[in-house]
Amino acid sequence: MAASCKPLLFSYFRSSCSWRVRIALALKDIEYDLHPVSLIKNGGEQYSEEYKKVNPMQQVPALRIDGFTLNQSLAIIEYLDETRPNPPLFPKDPKRRAQVRMISDHITAGIQPLQNLYVLEKIGDTKLEWAQHFIIRGFQALEKMLQDSAGQYCVGDQVTMADLCLVPQVANADRFKVDMALYPTITRINQSLLELDAFLVTHPSRQPDTPPELRAKTP
Repeated sequence: MAASCKPLLFSYFRSSCSWRVRIALALKDIEYDLHPVSLIKNGGEQYSEEYKKVNPMQQVPALRIDGFTLNQSLAIIEYLDETRPNPPLFPKDPKRRAQVRMISDHITAGIQPLQNLYVLEKIGDTKLEWAQHFIIRGFQALEKMLQDSAGQYCVGDQVTMADLCLVPQVANADRFKVDMALYPTITRINQSLLELDAFLVTHPSRQPDTPPELRAKTP
């Protein structure tokens, strides 16, 4: 693919990993084409031989951009930030940058993988309790971490990669009926971020592959 071509995002509407990347693309005002990959239809389109050529791990998202294909949401976000630096998704201060990566890794490695679809399918009848356990465990730690780093958002008053990870994870917590009243800092930041256009237009309820019954109602 020529470097001048519009990026192509392989995404699933409810995938929190895909949502992170959609937010980054929106914040940076990058136009892209979307290729929906249903994680449910026909046993999961991510398991097709065609998609395996896109991402051998058979997960979403994947992004074709600048003549090559990237997967893993944080790698994609960091590449976008390095090649299209405005607005920046990392602070200039090294300590603040480390906090962004710490919070991002905490969510994307310590919480989200333990309650994603592939894992829950292996758990069986106790999947709700399993997901709640790991989200609660992760949020208890995250609430304390944010008390040291947060301003208006996760790290100070600048939207960073950490915020792109937080909002989709809170949506997952809501879906798994976690009591968010126990996490006032997380809740406050999440509410502030959901007032920003980049988080609203990329919401799972507003995607081309969102089922009609889950689609956001328009006024």
